[in-house]
Amino acid sequence: MHQPRLLETDCEWTSTSVADESIWTETLTGDELDELDRALRHALDVSDDPLDIGREDFPLDVMASRLGDIELELINGRGFARIRGIDRDRYTQAEMEMLYWGIGMHLGKPWAQNKHGHVLGDVTDQGKAYDDPEARGNELGGVALPFHCDGSDLVGLMCLNGGASGGLSKVANSVGIHNQLVREDPDLATALYEPQPYHYRGEQAPGQKGWYEVPVFSEADDRLFVRCIPPYIMASQAIADAPRLTPEATRGLERLVELANDPVNHMTMELRPGDMQFINNFHVMHGRTAYSDDRSAGAIRHLKRLWLETRVLDRRPEAFRNAATNHWSRKRTASRLSPDAVEAS
Repeated sequence: MHQPRLLETDCEWTSTSVADESIWTETLTGDELDELDRALRHALDVSDDPLDIGREDFPLDVMASRLGDIELELINGRGFARIRGIDRDRYTQAEMEMLYWGIGMHLGKPWAQNKHGHVLGDVTDQGKAYDDPEARGNELGGVALPFHCDGSDLVGLMCLNGGASGGLSKVANSVGIHNQLVREDPDLATALYEPQPYHYRGEQAPGQKGWYEVPVFSEADDRLFVRCIPPYIMASQAIADAPRLTPEATRGLERLVELANDPVNHMTMELRPGDMQFINNFHVMHGRTAYSDDRSAGAIRHLKRLWLETRVLDRRPEAFRNAATNHWSRKRTASRLSPDAVEAS
């Protein structure tokens, strides 16, 4: 049984310590925007398909150094950043996707997000019902999403359209939450170091069981790794052959959710069209507030998503590695929905 201990205390933050948006907002300069535009034109000369574009096809000089600093801050510091300054009205959706992809390739290697092999994803109302047991959060429209962390090193979101109202992004400090549990109730922290069952949401390979196991907390090289999607853990209990949650794990999960929802441990940010947000999944949980669309006015909330494998980390626990040979990664595709591609259900 793992003996939990305080980890990466330098990465702890509170809503008060990050209240100043300038701390975590990277506002691009005119020279950087010009360089991005040149890199975009170069990439489009190579191909109009982002999947054909590697880091070398999106050449950056000034911006490369800044993105390197952002990557280090994501892994060794605060764990989240917002990049602002790109004029959304200047570019088509396809050009914005390429800009986003190119920046992403300088922050890490693409990671498949689902069974379709999407390495470039869409977060928008895709007509899925909230009670659909196979619906994923990026497919649900309108509803708030609880704090969770995805399955990659980094998750990126780029705003194409903010919708009519709401849809603010929320981030919570997993490191501080972990350490608070260790300080106040180490037995609950210990329980969450044990493997916990997750509902596969229909994303398993054909013939495989509908659940998998991953610890909420893991440790390697004095680093904390967090993987937590509370609704998926609880949904696993509807599968007859899934392991049962222990009372300690249930209480630990409930306490983790309480701490994430505590205003001291999270903050809210706006993503305007053109903004990009990058998060360290292992140190920061994310969610969103409820939102509304106005389809008649073209105000349809639409974000693009990247999952990335950072070059900064040398080692990860087995459950946190990018499994290049699994059924998600055997395909390599891009989801490129247009605003009117999906009618509201």
